[in-house]
Amino acid sequence: MPQGVPTTVPQDGLTTRQRRNRPLVVVHTGEMKGKSTAAFGLALRGWNQGWRVGVFQFVKSAKWKVGEENALKALGRLHEQTGEGGPVEWHKMGEGWSWTRKAGSDEDHAQAALEGWREIQRRIAAEAHDVYVLDEFTYPMKWGWVDVDEVVATLRDRPGHQHVIITGRDADPRLVEAADLVTEMTKVKHPMDAGQKGQRGIEW
Repeated sequence: MPQGVPTTVPQDGLTTRQRRNRPLVVVHTGEMKGKSTAAFGLALRGWNQGWRVGVFQFVKSAKWKVGEENALKALGRLHEQTGEGGPVEWHKMGEGWSWTRKAGSDEDHAQAALEGWREIQRRIAAEAHDVYVLDEFTYPMKWGWVDVDEVVATLRDRPGHQHVIITGRDADPRLVEAADLVTEMTKVKHPMDAGQKGQRGIEW
């Protein structure tokens, strides 16, 4: 794809503009770090376009604070105050999904993950966001908490113009097949190989 030019042009009856602006399902998988970081980078681009951003974190502890959360929430406040960019919502399973108004520490993790997915389905049906980041969502599918075929069908049949980005290791082959863009993060070298732990500003 040199200089952003497609290698083939399908005979699908669509104009270049229509084909360019199709909503995408994006999967970031693989063993290496950077999957969530790349997804949040796309969310920032979406915010700049005035898109409604929804982030849903499925596995991370409520105590784990990532820099992107603070940054995107600040941008959400900026939008509320000035109208710049787009609105931002950030929901974290480990805190208890915000729509439940209850702490999630005593909940069964599988049930909490399914509850999160059900809410996302409702939002997709209502076209609530323009870009969704489903962070670490491959794991509930891998562990059988959420049905993969149901996820694929929901994404395939989603209305309107909604981009969905899913992160996590071991993406199911059915999800990979259904996605429009799949990136696998493969380790070449990592500071931990030399005994170095994660550091502020890089890992969080």
